[in-house]
Amino acid sequence: MSVHITCPHCKQQFEPSEAFKHQLEETVLKEAAAQHKAELARLAKEKEELAVEQEKKLAVIQKEAEEKAKAAAQEGVTKQLKDQEEQISLLKKRADQAEEQELKIRKEKRELEESKRKFELEKQRQLDEERAKIRELVLKEAEEKQELRNKEKDMVIQNLQKSLADAQRKAAQGSQQSQGEVFELELEALLRQEFPMDGITEVKKGQRGADVTQEVVDKKGSQCGVILWELKNAKWSQAWIPTLKENQRQAKAQIAVLVTTEAPEGLDSFRYQDGVWVVTRKMAVSLAMALRYDLVRVNFEKMANVNKSQKADLLYQYITSTEFKHRVEAIVEAFSDMRETIEKEKRWFTNKWAKQEMQIRRVVDNTIGMRADLEGLIGNALPPVDYLALPEDESDT
Repeated sequence: MSVHITCPHCKQQFEPSEAFKHQLEETVLKEAAAQHKAELARLAKEKEELAVEQEKKLAVIQKEAEEKAKAAAQEGVTKQLKDQEEQISLLKKRADQAEEQELKIRKEKRELEESKRKFELEKQRQLDEERAKIRELVLKEAEEKQELRNKEKDMVIQNLQKSLADAQRKAAQGSQQSQGEVFELELEALLRQEFPMDGITEVKKGQRGADVTQEVVDKKGSQCGVILWELKNAKWSQAWIPTLKENQRQAKAQIAVLVTTEAPEGLDSFRYQDGVWVVTRKMAVSLAMALRYDLVRVNFEKMANVNKSQKADLLYQYITSTEFKHRVEAIVEAFSDMRETIEKEKRWFTNKWAKQEMQIRRVVDNTIGMRADLEGLIGNALPPVDYLALPEDESDT
């Protein structure tokens, strides 16, 4: 139940504090009780006066009736009795009115008590809401601590986003050739970031061959194979594939990958086409992770079967088989889903913390504003609150 007080001077309404409400409620209850007690006393006194007056009137009527009975006829006596009955009826009516007034006062008292109980219930609910807000604050502090622990993990994503933003900005400002160079630098940075043990080599301008060479090295330092990367920042052309295959043969690379910003029709992520892998720009790192995993695994099997040359044909068949393609697709899809899930969770927590911070700020501002309004009306009668007090150096000034 919301209660507002109107200033008799400026007519401005404000909501009193809990202590002020409680004090006002006790004052109203005391006044109502005093009025009720006074009304009951007045009714009792009036009832006694009416009874005395009735007795006096009855005595006078009886005396007059006795005096007139000797000389009056039966008709006069009947009229007097009728008048007496009317007076008695009037007295009974007044007594009933007094009882109704008493019932009304008792009803108002019960309503006032019910209002008090509702007020206390509402106050308890507000206290529960404040406890819930405090729990939210504690939870937020715990989440902030957890966020600090996750910052190291987020650094990789932030650096990657920064590198992508720089590459995109440079690509938008430069020519087509400059955009291609930025594209190559971006891929090199991503490969070095994701695979620090591999040898990432840029093919210098003017030399024949693909754009980037990735020598896959496992944890034991063994050479597992070579992935040849060709980057195209132009409209799709089928003629790129034969050129890349020729570069693959010259470089003796196990795998050749063609990364394009404008994918051919029907290509959403990547596919194995005419002996090379064709992949979109956003899926390049995911495909690299899958291809590298299989090269490391194949090299491990190869080292476990040294001097068994007959396995070479089986290995080649496996790399060029549909099974290998499906395995790579499954690995890339799982990796992509994991990254999307991480990004969604990060955005959700950021939005949640921002909303909670705004809610807490509104609660604090409204509390300070309400106390300032009460101080303007009551003065220094309010008890001080350390949290809202000014520091000593500021209050002195």
